[in-house]
Amino acid sequence: MNCGPANAQRAGYPGKRLIDLLGAGSALLLTMPLVVIAAGAVWLYDRESPWYISERIGWRGRPFRFLKIRTMVPQESSNAIDTTVAGDPRVTPVGRLIRALKLDELPQFVHVLTGRMSLVGPRPNVPREVALYTPEERGLLAARPGITDIASIVFADLAYALADVSDPNIAYNQLVRPWKSRLGLHYVRSASFGNDVCIVGYTVSVLFARRWTLKRLSSLLRRSGAPEDLWRFVLRDQPLRPMPPPGADAIVTSRSLE
Repeated sequence: MNCGPANAQRAGYPGKRLIDLLGAGSALLLTMPLVVIAAGAVWLYDRESPWYISERIGWRGRPFRFLKIRTMVPQESSNAIDTTVAGDPRVTPVGRLIRALKLDELPQFVHVLTGRMSLVGPRPNVPREVALYTPEERGLLAARPGITDIASIVFADLAYALADVSDPNIAYNQLVRPWKSRLGLHYVRSASFGNDVCIVGYTVSVLFARRWTLKRLSSLLRRSGAPEDLWRFVLRDQPLRPMPPPGADAIVTSRSLE
């Protein structure tokens, strides 16, 4: 499979929706036993609902109810801390294992079938984070949000990368959001079937071959026309440092809209 650039600058390509339907339907059938086992383990741990439902902003800015397997203690997942770091006391022991294996994301194949999400696309964000988007970042809403994307691979270690910060939300906006948004915007401009196949494959391989995967992903970005600083960044061989998000001149210091 050639993981090369798309010919058109658009948030998709012919046949993407059909591929989503076939891929999500097959994945849902194959992973259903894992979903049942993970959900059962959560329920057995605290006898509470194993489902986590929250609002996310999707395609064209439309909100939708987002489903995951719950990995935190009940009610804690709905508080104002949107970024989970390593050692977060809200995450249960069972939840840590489920997160490590990415099982909590599997129910989202249902959203792909209903058209709210795609297999690959910028990850859906919570309303209070989308409200902070610059006009340039709102270009992320031109594509259906995905179960996985380039940033999910690059920041697969996010919980550990932000483990020692004092404010996870601000650290996310300073250290992660600038790059995550740029990667998402690049995907919107360069989506292709070949790239999607590679991104899905790299989502799996990063779990056990991180350095190899990031090198391959860097090559993919370079071939698809990404700026040099972006394809070099995904190698993640330099410390994260505060930067303004795309379309802004200043580094984020508050999530207040005032």
